[in-house]
Amino acid sequence: MSEQKKRPVTKMVPFRTHAIVPDRDADKSPILECHHLGIDFGGLTAVNDFNLIIGRTEIAGLIGPNGAGKTTVFNLLTKVYQPTRGTILLDGRDTSRMSTSQINRMGIARTFQNIRLFKELSVIDNVLVGLHHEMDYRLPSAIFRFPDYWRGERIAHERARELLSIFDMESLAEAKAGSLPYGAQRRLEIVRALATNPSLLLLDEPAAGMNPSETSELMDNIVKIRDLFQIAVMLIEHDMNLVMGICEGICVLNFGEVIAKGSPDEIKNDPVVIEAYLGKKDGKEGTA
Repeated sequence: MSEQKKRPVTKMVPFRTHAIVPDRDADKSPILECHHLGIDFGGLTAVNDFNLIIGRTEIAGLIGPNGAGKTTVFNLLTKVYQPTRGTILLDGRDTSRMSTSQINRMGIARTFQNIRLFKELSVIDNVLVGLHHEMDYRLPSAIFRFPDYWRGERIAHERARELLSIFDMESLAEAKAGSLPYGAQRRLEIVRALATNPSLLLLDEPAAGMNPSETSELMDNIVKIRDLFQIAVMLIEHDMNLVMGICEGICVLNFGEVIAKGSPDEIKNDPVVIEAYLGKKDGKEGTA
């Protein structure tokens, strides 16, 4: 991989019991709290006793071997799955019995492992889908093209182009989403998620399929998003250069349970984490 830019190291400080947050967030209430979260599918426990706190402007990593339960955690946070047990607090509010759309309105947006764009629509129309909450005109206005309809459409289009400009994609606004290169489609999916005005952005393997140059650009853009919007970002990622390069707090899952939490330096030197990824050595090389 090409040489990475040197990024400032964030000081992580203790927060409540068994939690750490960036020092800049230590005097603020966390954006996300998970307490004893778990889900069972029939007789299979997919996630068990998951506890996590994320600071209001933290870039957090959720890592672990394939099948560890990482995407299941994202599905619990966004209510694709309803938890079997435990509590999720978003900005201090209990999300029990909330639907996926309600969670989105409360402030969680996400991307997926597999890109889910409206590929036949234009780039800007994909972003406008995420801006639907800002179009406050009523159906009669849309049908008869009253002035408030045109005003709402103008504001939404201006906002969509502003968001696209963050990733230098404004010139692609009228292009068909499905015609974009893979990396650009990934960026567009992030832009659409940002259009919903989240306080917590969940990125599920955002660097999957990207080359080293695109990954480096993605790292810069994730930090830019955090700084520009002052939101928290939580990502699932297998690219350890990316994780160790931008994540401030990292949570490691294995077989649905948390096996480690800490700063990048703590995680990469944790023997339990190393064993989970490489396998236990019994006189010979472990297997993943």
